[in-house]
Amino acid sequence: MRLNLVLELLDVPGQLLDALNPIGRLGANIVAIIHQRDVKTERGTIPVQITIEGDKETLDKVLESIEESGIQIIQVDGVLRKEKVTTVLIGNIVDQDVKDTVDILNQLEGVMVADLDLKMSDQPERSASKIIIEAEYGRKKDVMRKLKELGSLKGFLVINEV
Repeated sequence: MRLNLVLELLDVPGQLLDALNPIGRLGANIVAIIHQRDVKTERGTIPVQITIEGDKETLDKVLESIEESGIQIIQVDGVLRKEKVTTVLIGNIVDQDVKDTVDILNQLEGVMVADLDLKMSDQPERSASKIIIEAEYGRKKDVMRKLKELGSLKGFLVINEV
């Protein structure tokens, strides 16, 4: 079985070695590596493409070990590892500053507000906003916690997906 991965590495000495170590240590094989230090993401990290092969159990252990080491896997076989969180905020959203709310959410590491719909009301306290947030895999709980904090801070009713 083969997996094509895209890892997000910091531009510091030893990061590539740290990413490759679990592959050999756990018994998987490296088929290909594309590492171009001069290509960076918007966050200043380096995307590294790696193709590995092994049995499913070994590859699952490799992925787990890479993530445990703090290295972010951003794609597996061409599929972005993002989670979507949809929430509705009800309250005096405009007066409480939509931009500030979006900025607070976007400041969370690995989180980005992807879409926002605002429904105005003649009663400002009844305005509503549907927000779709994309978060790196495993960050959903952090997003849900921050939404709850924002609701308490700004007096919004927060309705999260189930």
